[in-house]
Amino acid sequence: MSTVRVAFTQARWTGDKESMIALHEGWAREAASQGAQVIAFQELFYGPYFGITQDPAYYRYAEPVTGPTVERFAALAAELGIVMVLPIYEEAQPGVLYNTAVVVDADGTVLGSYRKHHIPNLDKFWEKFYFRPGNLGFPVFDTAVGKIGVYICYDRHFPEGWRELALNGAQIVFNPNATKPGLSNRLWEIEQPAAAVANGYFVVANNRVGLEDNEYGDEAVNFYGSSYAVGPDGNYVGELASSTHDELVVRDLDLDQVREVRERWQFFRDRRPDAYAAITAP
Repeated sequence: MSTVRVAFTQARWTGDKESMIALHEGWAREAASQGAQVIAFQELFYGPYFGITQDPAYYRYAEPVTGPTVERFAALAAELGIVMVLPIYEEAQPGVLYNTAVVVDADGTVLGSYRKHHIPNLDKFWEKFYFRPGNLGFPVFDTAVGKIGVYICYDRHFPEGWRELALNGAQIVFNPNATKPGLSNRLWEIEQPAAAVANGYFVVANNRVGLEDNEYGDEAVNFYGSSYAVGPDGNYVGELASSTHDELVVRDLDLDQVREVRERWQFFRDRRPDAYAAITAP
């Protein structure tokens, strides 16, 4: 198929896991009713963004990929006939935890996972307390809607992974985020469009939204939403989402643009991996 209708979400923390799951189930049904063929949720979609603090109590949000949340949404994917990108807190085994996105095909098959490679450790992003660095490479999943990859939040600052996903055949890369105001605002505007242009694919970037003061009080940060889809030509597909409110966003992506842009800009022909040795030097 050429045109793929994608849905993506941005939500504030409701205060409990079950209501977050119910919210996203409702959005999946609404997206399917609008003809969406794939839906992607925000980073750590069923919990708060717990990187605000360093508290082992939040380890309880971790589940195996074979756990109840993925199983629940895989069954829903099969019911609705929709591909899903599910960013979860993964427990590979007790004490071995990852920031992971699970990709489920439209028939409910769990195709595999991407684990966030780059783990920040700075004020209110204390992620090294919660996650090991990813170790599954940069997989691209052959889904009912095409070849999709995932790159999670802080990963987006590192161009090498974007390129790995392109070389592995991605047509759409989903980039779920928990990004707050400050230094990142300008980067939010430019990084994903730049990656889309450099690699000749679509990027869908969604961000948490709202103030999670129901969890963290005065320590809470105000996530700014502004989720969007961008094409391989660097142009937004439709408008940016709200900067303040929950939103289900639906956009049509014409995958024929991938070929058109790559034939116009022959970056893959002209790249010089033989000259880039320093990039991979430790």
